[in-house]
Amino acid sequence: MRVKFACAVSIAVAVAMLTACSKKNDGEAGTGASAAVAASAPASEATVVKIGHVAPLTGGIAHLGKDNENGARLAIEEINAQGLTIDGRKIQLQLDGQDDAGDPKTGTQIAQKLVDDHVVAVVGHLNSGVSIPASKIYSDAGIVQISPSSTNPAYTQQGFKTTFRVVATDAQQGPALANYATKSLGAKRIAVVDDATAYGKGLADEFAKTAEAGGAKIVAREATNDRATDFRAILTKIKSAQPDAIMFGGMDATGGPFTKQAAALGIRAKILGGDGVCTDKVGELAGSAVQNLVCSEAGLALSKMDRGADFEKKYDARFHTPAQIYAPFTYDAVYVIVDAMKRANSIEPSKVLAVMPSTDYTGVIGHIAFDNKGDLKEGAITLYDFKDGKKAVLDVVKM
Repeated sequence: MRVKFACAVSIAVAVAMLTACSKKNDGEAGTGASAAVAASAPASEATVVKIGHVAPLTGGIAHLGKDNENGARLAIEEINAQGLTIDGRKIQLQLDGQDDAGDPKTGTQIAQKLVDDHVVAVVGHLNSGVSIPASKIYSDAGIVQISPSSTNPAYTQQGFKTTFRVVATDAQQGPALANYATKSLGAKRIAVVDDATAYGKGLADEFAKTAEAGGAKIVAREATNDRATDFRAILTKIKSAQPDAIMFGGMDATGGPFTKQAAALGIRAKILGGDGVCTDKVGELAGSAVQNLVCSEAGLALSKMDRGADFEKKYDARFHTPAQIYAPFTYDAVYVIVDAMKRANSIEPSKVLAVMPSTDYTGVIGHIAFDNKGDLKEGAITLYDFKDGKKAVLDVVKM
């Protein structure tokens, strides 16, 4: 097929002009094989290559989306400072950051925008419920998608060759939480609540399956939504079932108030949550009730990563705020994309995709290699409780 490449010629003063480039027969099939080249600046002799990043930058979990974007931005700035050359050309990376608002419909629109922007690859999305529908857009375009935080197993089970992730899945996270409930807490009667999203329900389903296999009885199964603020009706019903533990599948924006309202109703059952809940912000939202919460992350804690302290120092210096959860994962996802570009000796999306399955990279989060679905071959689940409103590592489960 014939693909149009856009070139930009800049002049050292404050004047800029655009000039059209000639068409080139690329010979690659698929929309994603069109130019990853955004612009060529003769003054610096650098070719600008876009890497997309998508997360909710507005709404209740915007703090998590911004954290993810910050991790990707830090990696791109570092790589540009070090200098990057691919196939004899100097490369200037550019972050094409987008806001999907945590909404599946918006997410697919943004995915198409990134395809139209000719990104070489995409880091995102944050939410499983957005990553899953967006993944078809990237698959159709032949563009690599690496999610740093989508844990629903279905994301990589669609048969697409473009979907990858650098976190463990809910098929690992749910059982880790369930085993803690049944073995460490000795819970026999468990209530399960989810926010009806692909992430929340998926995690809750995996938890319930393992808990029942471990001998526990699910005495209540309730659903809310990811915009809810009042959980008293659900919690009153749950209280009457007298559970030993309550599992909540959702994000910190809802998990915090849920935990706080449970305590206000006199519910003493331990509350368990997944990585969406597992933030320092949940301590602010739950108040003193957070001491009754145990949560998990689909990866190692930053404090347990070999290069975690170095990353934390760089992140704090650049953004003047501590990392939330998945900034190291987006940071590594960018480096994995660049590693693939180097191995392919190309900035063409199709060629980057071709070498992605053979990734063998060690980053901040540890060793990164993918199985035939695009999941990590090696994973870990970290369990936390809270001390003085802050997360504290409780246990690490290697997968």
